[in-house]
Amino acid sequence: MTGAAPHVPVLLRPLLAAVAPVAGTWVDGTFGAGGYARGLLDAGAGLVIGIDRDPLAFELAAGWTDAYGDRLRLVAGTFSDLDTLAGGPVDGVTLDLGVSSMQLDRAERGFSFMKDGPLDMRMGQAGTSAEDIVNDAPEALLADILFHYGEERAARRIAKAIVAKRAEGRIATTLQLAGIVEGCLPRKKPGQSHPATRSFQAIRIAVNDEMRQLVEGLEAAERALRPGGMLAVVTFHSLEDRVVKRFLAERASEGGGGSRHAPAAALRDPGFLLTPKKAIAPDEDEIAVNPRARSSRLRVATRTEAPAAPVDRARLGLPMMPEVP
Repeated sequence: MTGAAPHVPVLLRPLLAAVAPVAGTWVDGTFGAGGYARGLLDAGAGLVIGIDRDPLAFELAAGWTDAYGDRLRLVAGTFSDLDTLAGGPVDGVTLDLGVSSMQLDRAERGFSFMKDGPLDMRMGQAGTSAEDIVNDAPEALLADILFHYGEERAARRIAKAIVAKRAEGRIATTLQLAGIVEGCLPRKKPGQSHPATRSFQAIRIAVNDEMRQLVEGLEAAERALRPGGMLAVVTFHSLEDRVVKRFLAERASEGGGGSRHAPAAALRDPGFLLTPKKAIAPDEDEIAVNPRARSSRLRVATRTEAPAAPVDRARLGLPMMPEVP
């Protein structure tokens, strides 16, 4: 690749292989450190439109973007609006979900439980922060966030401990929160993830409204892609992967079916073909080089000529959550 990428993008090689040959206009809906955009450009894309809501992404890219000239266009925004931001039909869309390495590596962004920093977690650096949620949300809402977005079994215990601790003074840093969570869970065993992993994931998802963004982004991708266009989505945890899997299954289905427990869906032309039908996991070589890839999964689908259509949210396995204030 031209220049030096700050981070190794997860599952890039299998992604490029799955969508080959790369040509035309692509949207990298989660530009981040630019790894996927660079990979697509070097593989033959005529134009990549890089979208990100984090101003830091474009600051860090300033040193290498000129090398691609007018083949790379950077746009501030969220991938839930990617069809509008792209400005016309595209040949491919990539989405790399969750937090980026550039955000995790900066303590001042507040995403990491391994580094002390302000309890922030805002990808767009505006709006409600993690500190706001941790200190102001009712205990029941905190427990719901931890359970539904982090799949944390000890959600009620952790929420109760957070409320008790904030009564003594505002919880303002990442290590404060990580310490509270650790105190509620058994000591980490060798090979296990950090005890605060699920709680930090859950609060980050709530702060950034990631579940709504994900569904709207998938629908926007379907609207933006021309027939034969490719959608490639990389996920990092079971919640978001389940939503992507069910969305693609719904939009690749012709309807029908049904049982005594559920009515048959109306017959329709599918909007996507699953190519391949199953998720692609990283191989041992990639995990050895980039341990963050271990939980990642890649799902790829090809757009058909059928009109785009919204998906019934109830069929996607989304958490039934009250709106976070």
